[in-house]
Amino acid sequence: MGRSLAVLQCEGNQYSTKSACQRSTHNIGYDPQKYGQVAMAMNELTVEKLYEDNRNRLKLTVLNDCFSFHKKIKEKEVHRPGLALSGFVDVFTFRRVQVIGNTELAFLETLTPTKLESSLRKVFEFDIPCIIITENNQPPDQFVAIANEKKITILRSSYSTTHVIQMLSNYLEREFAPTKTIHGSLVDVYGVGVLITGRSGIGKSEVALDLVERGHRLVADDVVYLKRHPEGILIGYCSEALLHHMEIRGIGIIDVCSIFGVHAVRFQKRVEVEIHLEDWEEGKDYDRTGLEEYYSTYLDVQIPVVNLPIFPGKNITVLAEVIAQNHLLKIYGQHTAREFNEKLKERIKASTTLKDYLFYDTE
Repeated sequence: MGRSLAVLQCEGNQYSTKSACQRSTHNIGYDPQKYGQVAMAMNELTVEKLYEDNRNRLKLTVLNDCFSFHKKIKEKEVHRPGLALSGFVDVFTFRRVQVIGNTELAFLETLTPTKLESSLRKVFEFDIPCIIITENNQPPDQFVAIANEKKITILRSSYSTTHVIQMLSNYLEREFAPTKTIHGSLVDVYGVGVLITGRSGIGKSEVALDLVERGHRLVADDVVYLKRHPEGILIGYCSEALLHHMEIRGIGIIDVCSIFGVHAVRFQKRVEVEIHLEDWEEGKDYDRTGLEEYYSTYLDVQIPVVNLPIFPGKNITVLAEVIAQNHLLKIYGQHTAREFNEKLKERIKASTTLKDYLFYDTE
């Protein structure tokens, strides 16, 4: 095909072109700008999306109407407006999703109708994205009437305030997590998320396909979406449009799930190690011991990178499996290269001591 899946995907979403590609690297030994990493526009979170994503999880219902479904949620925190309802709005964080529980409603019940209307009008003057009432509570009639007048959607959940805030905070943390896309393939190899990068046409998809054929699981090909979770973990996934599809030059687009079965794919995977494929250069000094560690940095998360020179006849797939297993050994505390180096030092030291002993031994 004339254009890659990455280009088609980027055009479909009006993403930036290669000129806008950005990526941070550390001590990786190659120029990432040559390989076409693409920055991704952030998805906008609207009240409608928040409702659709959480309607089952939080058992949400719309109490009045979809007035503010179009509004954008611009802050990842939620807010309980107890202080604002009491009249102090100087530091009211109105841009956040407002959660009203038993405490706030109990306070409103203590107000006279005049004071209640005054308090509600003062709060609803702000451009609030939406309000969530917890524990299936029914707010006062004036509350709903003024919200309708100000075109603010009221959602209601049967869950407790603590549960709603906890679940909603986790959701918002993930929605606001920084994301970006890169060109490459992501495969689950022995439980290790292996990101395969390299110049266009070097064979990333072919290596990923070979790994799938050997029983490993494809996450994404050509375009890999990366998201940094709050715990500092890098999660890679594929877009819905490209899900489980690969572009193999000379064959075209194939559906990996249909060909190899559902066990050959997965939706997302933690990215733990990068294999960067590069053309073999005669005379270049390649790492032969593995003592020195190299890293790539994506979204401020460092992952180890192995720069793998390729040439005809080299079995990259087996090497990818070895890299994944070696990474697992390091996680379990076994660094083979360093242990071998230490043993070698001990042997040299012992050998030197023996030579010195024999040199002065004149018996």
